[in-house]
Amino acid sequence: MDELISSRASSAPQPAGTPANRDTAHGQASGISPLPEGPVPVGSLVSADELPDGVVVADDVGRIIVFNRIAARLTGLDPSEVIGKFVFDVLPLRDAEGRDWWVCADPYHGLPTRTRHPERSLYLADGTEILVSIGYVRDRQVSRGGAHPGLALKRLVISLRGAKQRERLERSRAELVSTVAHELRSPLTSVKGFTATLLNKWGRFTDDQKRVMLETVNADADRVTRLITELLDVSRIESGRMEVHRQLVDVPDRARKIIAGRVAAGDAEDRFRLEVVGGLPETWLDADKIDQILGNLVENAVRHGAGIVTIVVAPAQLEGEERPEEEPAAVAVSVRDQGEGIAPDVAPRVFRQFWRGKPRGGSRRGQHGGGTGLGLYIVKGLVEAHGGTICVRRAPGGGAEFRFTVPAGTAAV
Repeated sequence: MDELISSRASSAPQPAGTPANRDTAHGQASGISPLPEGPVPVGSLVSADELPDGVVVADDVGRIIVFNRIAARLTGLDPSEVIGKFVFDVLPLRDAEGRDWWVCADPYHGLPTRTRHPERSLYLADGTEILVSIGYVRDRQVSRGGAHPGLALKRLVISLRGAKQRERLERSRAELVSTVAHELRSPLTSVKGFTATLLNKWGRFTDDQKRVMLETVNADADRVTRLITELLDVSRIESGRMEVHRQLVDVPDRARKIIAGRVAAGDAEDRFRLEVVGGLPETWLDADKIDQILGNLVENAVRHGAGIVTIVVAPAQLEGEERPEEEPAAVAVSVRDQGEGIAPDVAPRVFRQFWRGKPRGGSRRGQHGGGTGLGLYIVKGLVEAHGGTICVRRAPGGGAEFRFTVPAGTAAV
């Protein structure tokens, strides 16, 4: 464990006489130090300050021997001032009822068979909540009492994490549950009401009345399906399980199909415009997800923008990559409307979950479909799953412009 916390491979001195170069399989000097034989200790690669969580290590009597920078940030303590002090004095941990954790758990005199304490919320003296997990490192020696051979405590390793991230996650989950419950209640109530009415009083309605009721039930069922699909997409995005099935995709053709679908659904044909700039590279993308991205962005522009909705497809370069202009590395797609646009100070927040902008005309920008506020968040996740980027800015003629860029590639990408 000492090696785990403090040593670095980069700073390890080379033994005298060790050659700077090593012959490769082809008999040439590689300039690379030889790899050690056998298992490599993790600690030879990292130091305590490089770990993502707070780490405090106390020796067999409770004196602190490691106190990394994350632990210092979480507790507000100076590592140089706490090294060598007793851990139960430096970290007076208490539970939610105010009980002293050190007294309750008694890590130095409790059961010698314990190996760890799972993560739980504890509080510092100033009331700061932190997430604490404890691990025991036991020595292969007879303990002080001699009753439990091989179980003597050698070190206590304490992992600290801030509780704010967990609070944000819990709030997000609570908001998701509340939103889903609200969005499901309305269509399910409608489906139940119309279905019960038709079953009980079928003969009292004309065919036209029955058709209206059934069309309403069908639309509400589609709304529930759309909500469930959004929730599944959010789950895949957050867990990193979003799969991209690549195939050769004609992005302008996908845009034409989205526009044709809107017109078939009743939108005016002159409400949409498609502009394609020549020289587009070959793109291997997930056709269904590209349709979902374009459909959501066009839906957002139609519902919350104004005037003509313009889709521009053009060749582009990836950010930070230098190529001749005649060799574009990506395709950029812009969806523009002629409405009020989105204020620059609001733009960074539009792709967050549940974001809803200022109401205008009874609607909220960023809210589409069932009104969950998840549409633009899902769009961003789908674009990034392709290795692309997305942003929102003011369109050249006013209004909002959502612009996403996806890299060109081959079938092997």
